[in-house]
Amino acid sequence: MIQLSLIGIGTGNPEHLTLQAIRALNAADLVLIPRKGADKADLAGLRRTICAEVLTNPATRLAEFDLPVRAETGDYRGRVDDWHDAIAACWETSIRDGLGTQGRVALLIWGDPSLYDSSLRIAARVARSLPLEVSVVPGITSMQALAAAHAIALNEIGAPFLVTTGRQIRDHGWPPGVDTLVVMLDGACAFQTLDPSGVTIWWGAYVGMAEEVVLSGPLAEAGPRILALRDSERERHGWIMDIYVLKRGL
Repeated sequence: MIQLSLIGIGTGNPEHLTLQAIRALNAADLVLIPRKGADKADLAGLRRTICAEVLTNPATRLAEFDLPVRAETGDYRGRVDDWHDAIAACWETSIRDGLGTQGRVALLIWGDPSLYDSSLRIAARVARSLPLEVSVVPGITSMQALAAAHAIALNEIGAPFLVTTGRQIRDHGWPPGVDTLVVMLDGACAFQTLDPSGVTIWWGAYVGMAEEVVLSGPLAEAGPRILALRDSERERHGWIMDIYVLKRGL
């Protein structure tokens, strides 16, 4: 039996790791590290740094693999399914090469596997051909790190908030029934498609990391500043991971 631990590692800050995560890493025989291409080499580097800081078990080995790239054209759901199939094949090959069909393997997951992450779905694909037992170690999410960076509470008293994606905002506008949105996976800054009247934004990139940048204010004023800062940060680092909160009626 392969025991696979999906370990939430927060947003790239080794101090975000829980004691449970550190124990799970040191219990692993093999830690898989995905490489996402030269423009995102920092992401693999951060995983290596985390391992170097917390691994004390000399028997734990690291194995790197190149992460497949998702197709840019065609049906969205079909593209995602094909991409997940390709990633599952990479996981299976790395596990078989490193452990055979028995042992403990760990994958370091940005944030937490429960929130806009597909590692559990990919693991289910691997389990079709490998004897796999999956466990999850929860981690700090970028949503929590953003709220902490701005020292804000996500919800108003007795009120709900919605976690959604830039694609949903762009295609369907502001969802009915909520006044607070947490927007993730937004490479096109969908807040530009909304009426900014009465809306406040709290934005952050690389939250929790040494490179963290944050900006907030009325959307009409802060939106253009965020766009400019986002472009400059992407140019400087070669990649960007950002998230924001929108509230209306404050």
